[in-house]
Amino acid sequence: MLKNALLGFSLFILAGSALAFDLVDTNGHKQSLAQYKGKWVLVNFWATWCPPCRVEIPDLIALARNNPNRLVVLGIAMDYQDPQQVKDFVKSKGINYPIVMGDDAVVSQIGQITGLPTTYLYNPQGKMVAYNVGALTREAVENYMAEKSKSAK
Repeated sequence: MLKNALLGFSLFILAGSALAFDLVDTNGHKQSLAQYKGKWVLVNFWATWCPPCRVEIPDLIALARNNPNRLVVLGIAMDYQDPQQVKDFVKSKGINYPIVMGDDAVVSQIGQITGLPTTYLYNPQGKMVAYNVGALTREAVENYMAEKSKSAK
């Protein structure tokens, strides 16, 4: 694994194939890696009680809003007592991207979680290319995508 420091957070580059995922969000919509082929997909594991998770939510909202044709953000809520509490939190924060209620079966479809937040990034070809443990920023994700898009050309 190669470690690459970008704008104050560590992004770990992954080698190998991605696990395909097939999830259902809190609105009952299917969320699968296959349906987003051609777009970057950012999968963010978080919890309502997690301070760094709360810090990165505005940047995730901005990423989803500013890049609708290029990037999909999916939130996976972990360590919750009641799904309604998560839904109320999502509404109160104005979260504009799909939220999946996480459990062991969901985690097994994506990858390990060693802390919250944990974020996995898939490239437009559907390959898992990076992950980050800890809060990340809109700018860092956009710069990473731009850099990788340039080098792919």
